[in-house]
Amino acid sequence: MLLEKERQLITKYGNKLIELGITRQTGGNLSIFNRNESLMAISPSAIPYSKISAEKVVVMDLNKKKIEGDNKPSSEYELHRIIYEKRKAINSVVHTHPTYATTIACLKEEIPPIHYLIAFAGLKVPCASYARFGTKKLAKNVYKAMGSKYNAVLLANHGLISVGKDIKHALTISEMVEFCAELYYRAKAVGKPEILSKKQIKRVIENLQDYQKKQ
Repeated sequence: MLLEKERQLITKYGNKLIELGITRQTGGNLSIFNRNESLMAISPSAIPYSKISAEKVVVMDLNKKKIEGDNKPSSEYELHRIIYEKRKAINSVVHTHPTYATTIACLKEEIPPIHYLIAFAGLKVPCASYARFGTKKLAKNVYKAMGSKYNAVLLANHGLISVGKDIKHALTISEMVEFCAELYYRAKAVGKPEILSKKQIKRVIENLQDYQKKQ
């Protein structure tokens, strides 16, 4: 089986999305890119995460060719592909529909640095312009908002994308963003949130980078 390790991880982390409550039913998708093989393991379309086995995970190249797997790949393949093509340090993409982050996305707002843990995503979490799911336009909008600076982006009226060096890292970023989104939502409900400065968040980003180097 091609990319057996990656396909096993897709099944494991797909179930984690449901356990964490950051997506529902068959919503969202996730992938891992093996740069040595230039192949992507991506979750299949329209199959509940609890029923996805490693064999059902689809293996694709970055030219839209299905290499292995009988199922249809996630409709968001283009979104995953553009990130792997343009972000060489990124090896996993996780797309979720967490309640608070998606609420902010439905307001077409970004998540400002309300808490230092936003540093996992960057200086803030920007919001990509709306486009229909599964389209090249959405993929382009996401990358335009994400660029090389951010590890997470809200999708207007849709959800959240997070990226990382591996799937554990990408999912951790999703969790941190949802935590910050909830804080932002709750703080706005009772008053005007105090926002950390760019200088303060840059310092935290530097601390995180030093910590990750030691791991």
